[in-house]
Amino acid sequence: MTARFNPIAIWTLTAEGAALGHRLQAHFPESRLFVGQRAAENAPGAIPFARLAEILPRHFHQYAGHVFIMATGIVVRSLGGLLQHKTKDPAVVVMDECGQYAISLLSGHLGGANRLARRIGACLGAQAVITTATDLHQVPAIDLIAQERHLVIENPEAIRHVSMALLEGRSIGLHDPYGYLLGALPTQAVKAGEDADSSGPGVWVDDIRIDRPAETLILRPASLFIGMGCNRHTPSTEMRALLDHVLAQFSLSAACIAGLASIDIKADEEGLLALAADLSRPLSFFTRDQLATVTDIPSPSAIVEKHVGVPSVCEAAAILASGRGPLIVPKQTTPNVTIAIARINSTSSA
Repeated sequence: MTARFNPIAIWTLTAEGAALGHRLQAHFPESRLFVGQRAAENAPGAIPFARLAEILPRHFHQYAGHVFIMATGIVVRSLGGLLQHKTKDPAVVVMDECGQYAISLLSGHLGGANRLARRIGACLGAQAVITTATDLHQVPAIDLIAQERHLVIENPEAIRHVSMALLEGRSIGLHDPYGYLLGALPTQAVKAGEDADSSGPGVWVDDIRIDRPAETLILRPASLFIGMGCNRHTPSTEMRALLDHVLAQFSLSAACIAGLASIDIKADEEGLLALAADLSRPLSFFTRDQLATVTDIPSPSAIVEKHVGVPSVCEAAAILASGRGPLIVPKQTTPNVTIAIARINSTSSA
């Protein structure tokens, strides 16, 4: 995902719009104001531009949100070719120059445009205009719930099936063995005692990989912690190859990796650091004394204990990193790498 360096960008073409943009900046102090060059000389601190269509592509995915103080038609035409996906696009809100309306135009839920429009309305006394059906009918928005519960949406194309079922008052199947959606959906919205199955729209919340019907929305929790041990100077490619193999062998989703862990003497291991960076996951380290507190190790090693001082690195590190959750994958090895996987006990663990 492209880095977003500032919360929002404010765009306008006129002096009147620039004045409203300055008012808005007072409530969003880290925002940046872009003003058409004809009006920019009377807009101190603003960034001037000649043509919106030329400058916008360079900045569109650099911000979490954009507020356009101009006609909606101009904005729609300027966005052509810039949109990627509802899970990636930033929020877009359009305002009129008089500050009467704040229209949530794009990425209302996941991008936060609905929330941004409401905040602008509260700050400037504008009417927030929200058109997403779930908001209008006060029906739970499953994509927003997933975002709030820190769940990765694996197949966003299934959102519409679940949302439509909820809008029409139909109940959905739910597979959520660890309670990540506990309290998020009304009781009447879930089929009593039924898992997400092939009978209609459903939601599957798990780290297990399994084929599901197209109408089933798959949500991935950050539930897996990877314990790793390795010989010195082992390349990250060998580590990644074993990790991918183990995940496939045990039908686990890589999207559910919450973090990696090892012993502290590996804190400078380049391959391990590179793997964590490649996965964009945190890497934690434990001392010998900490690892030694994990006594129920299924695969202790006399060789590891001789060279490192503890009977286990990868299994003990995985268990500790997961908040002493269950070890679901015991030690797996190559000549240079060991991997074990533990699952957190609950959404509040680790």
